Amino acid sequence: MKIYRLHTKQNLPITIDEAWDLLSDPKKLQKITPEYMGFKILSGADRPMFPGQIIQYIVTPVLGIPAKWVTEITHVVDKQYFVDEQRFGPYALWHHKHFIKEIPGGVEMEDIVDYKVPMGILGQLVHPFLVKPKLNEIFEYRRKKLIEMFGEFKG
Repeated sequence: MKIYRLHTKQNLPITIDEAWDLLSDPKKLQKITPEYMGFKILSGADRPMFPGQIIQYIVTPVLGIPAKWVTEITHVVDKQYFVDEQRFGPYALWHHKHFIKEIPGGVEMEDIVDYKVPMGILGQLVHPFLVKPKLNEIFEYRRKKLIEMFGEFKG
């Protein structure tokens, strides 16, 4: 069983309150997700984030094929971090930690995603040229979109 990790950090010239407001509201995730992903919240995003919250989405991660994705918010520490875990969806495992912390001139946002692809050895074979590049592309889009929204960090 191979578990992969995606780890990104980004500094932004915003306050911790602005960063938390963006990251902790599932409805705002659509703003920083590529349009081709067909990201649509079906249920569960009608109140502020809390541990145990179940959120259902439709996404089209690969080849325009829609997939249902159900995540649970498992941990929340206000204005510091939260964790979402896939309960049903395209991955065999998805554990995504979102951290924010104040730094001089803004905030540092850090994402750590531990994931496992489905379909055993076949999934592992397609990971390097399909799954990994797609995830990198999505997080790079997010990085650029956040700069577009809030400006370049000068710190």
